[in-house]
Amino acid sequence: MKKRFTIPLIIIALSAVLTVTGRLSKGFADFYADNIFPLISTPYAFISGLLPISLGEIMIITAIIAVALGIPATIVCIIIKKTRKKAVEISLTTALWMLTFVVATESLNCFTLYGCTRFSERFFTPQEHDNDELKQVYSLLIDECNELALQVQRDEHNRFVLTIDAVDECRESMKKASEQYPQLKGYYPKPKPVMFSFFMSQTGTAGMYMPFSMEATYNNDMVAENMPEVICHEYAHLKGFMQEDEANFISFIATTGSANAEVRYSGYLEALEYVHNQIYENEIVSGYELTDKISQEVRNDWFRFLPENYWEENEEKEIIPTETIDAVYNTASDTSMKLNGVEDGNASYSRMVNLLLDYYFPPEQ
Repeated sequence: MKKRFTIPLIIIALSAVLTVTGRLSKGFADFYADNIFPLISTPYAFISGLLPISLGEIMIITAIIAVALGIPATIVCIIIKKTRKKAVEISLTTALWMLTFVVATESLNCFTLYGCTRFSERFFTPQEHDNDELKQVYSLLIDECNELALQVQRDEHNRFVLTIDAVDECRESMKKASEQYPQLKGYYPKPKPVMFSFFMSQTGTAGMYMPFSMEATYNNDMVAENMPEVICHEYAHLKGFMQEDEANFISFIATTGSANAEVRYSGYLEALEYVHNQIYENEIVSGYELTDKISQEVRNDWFRFLPENYWEENEEKEIIPTETIDAVYNTASDTSMKLNGVEDGNASYSRMVNLLLDYYFPPEQ
């Protein structure tokens, strides 16, 4: 009985120590990311990758069912005097081991990595940038998107059509990026579509890294132009880059370095959206005229997450109002990031713009 509770409590305590140490010591976190995390993540990702569907999603569904059935079953057993002690022991043990697994995998594969030296600090020299430089990047991205929009396949509505195997192309793109950024080296499992993609759509989520199963998953309902960028973003998380802005930027580096026009277009289009938002958020009036340069093809593709009439066609799937799920998920995501030291929470995604500026305007040698 004692071992039944002592062992998981020790594991939880060690996981907490690991996370706190990584948060307090950047040197330790960097050592962990470079030398220990790959030894854990690579075999774990390979094993979970053998399953054709998302192991993480199965775990979540199993946990929900276990809780839904376990609580009333335990209550019934407690009422029956003969089974009371055994029921309490089994319930507490099961719940404790489930908690232990979540805490340990989150600590090993996520929380500790938040303490690492930021990607931008490793490979760039962060500096101040002015509005003129932001406008130059905006113009450059517009030109790239306009050109690539004419090179990709389009449907009868003049919208982007994905014709490639995005997984294979993204794997090659990440391997190519690893030549310049060594931490990206290694094994890349096949990303998996989520069965409950409608729920992901309700949360506004395109992709998700699952630390407890070491999987990169994606929303199978989203429009095709997002696919390469999202896959590379989740691959960045698999390599230990937890910060969302840095995963965004790594995805940009990987996709835009691809030999395939469809992959490059996906990366440039995502970057264009972020920079466009920053131009208007900063109220750079002189940059507004650049927006007129954006071609109709690009306008047909950008700022799209789901197909037309998606909500109307999937109305019967909405068990809980989308507004409620979206609000709860955004609050939970924002809180989780802030607890992991990301002060601006969900807003950190847009910090990718700063990395783009550092990338395009390095300090003079």
